[in-house]
Amino acid sequence: MAQMVRYGIIGCGMMGQEHLRNIALLPDTDVAAVFEPDAEMAAKAREIAPNARLVGSVAELLAVEALDCVVIVSPNYCHVEQVLEIAATRPLPLLVEKPLFTDPDDVAKLAAFRDSYPAPVWVAMEYRYMPVITSFLAHAEAATGGIKQLSIREHRFPFLEKVGDWNRFNRYTGGTFVEKCCHFFDLMRHALGADPVRVMASAAQAVNHLDEVYDEQIPDIIDSGYVIVDFDDGTRAMLELCMFAEGSAYQEELSAVGPLGKIEAFVPGPGRFWPAHLGPAPVAKLVTSPRAPQGPMVHEIPVDPMLLQAGDHNGSTFFQHQRFVALVRGETDTPEVSLTDGWAAVAMGIAAQESARTGAAVDPRKWM
Repeated sequence: MAQMVRYGIIGCGMMGQEHLRNIALLPDTDVAAVFEPDAEMAAKAREIAPNARLVGSVAELLAVEALDCVVIVSPNYCHVEQVLEIAATRPLPLLVEKPLFTDPDDVAKLAAFRDSYPAPVWVAMEYRYMPVITSFLAHAEAATGGIKQLSIREHRFPFLEKVGDWNRFNRYTGGTFVEKCCHFFDLMRHALGADPVRVMASAAQAVNHLDEVYDEQIPDIIDSGYVIVDFDDGTRAMLELCMFAEGSAYQEELSAVGPLGKIEAFVPGPGRFWPAHLGPAPVAKLVTSPRAPQGPMVHEIPVDPMLLQAGDHNGSTFFQHQRFVALVRGETDTPEVSLTDGWAAVAMGIAAQESARTGAAVDPRKWM
């Protein structure tokens, strides 16, 4: 029998509840304690994890003796403060939701944390673990002969409502290219095996949230844009984002091209948003297109319906927790998504925000 792993969860809004549902599917795991200050969200967490102890602070959560690890799923701007409190109080293995940080001024604090924290830290980059993207990453080298160009398109729905509407403002999210797109910048670095040296972006708040007002303030988050990234090995990648395109059959489309051919991944959005009158929701697919002999080959990559019901990320949260639990148990030694990975993805997002604002190319290494 495997070692029981007992989680502490900080934050149980929409994404926190997805973590709870997926932890519940794993054998020999339990949620021992939950800190969620919003009463409505805490009640929903209680429904998913009825045996968990609801606590009133991070300090109270860390005082629960049974904990083996902690997952931080609080609003973006809380992450750094909470990892530092954990480091000072009880340094347990951590799974920190993206983005790792939002404020460039926190880089020095994070460097001190990185250099002194004695337990493993995993940054939650769920997109790596979507089955079709996992397959894309596994086969990209052979299908392309070495990626030279990588493009990622996300055409999706606007930002959903969050507790306190924190995700409507750059000062809380870090900006859309940090909050949402750090996933894609992580995939770029991971797929190319290289580091970024130049980021160029053009973006706007073109459609969404312009008629919303919170405490007499209109949201300022980007809803569409393009980002081009040059890497230190001469490869390049591009992101296309549109957050008023929920009519699309696929939410994410990835394309990698090299001297031998092309490989593509097509990822459907959350099934709960698919209109019933259109019939069954699309199934994720992988397409390989060699240059010779020509002819695309399509491979469907279905996901267990139980995992699709447990969250909005194509089953990836479950597979991520499988690997994180193995790390907590000592079955593996190193986080698959390191603090360095999560940090670099945010630096690329900050650079994209800055480039879109100024119109100039930006070197992300100043924040790495």
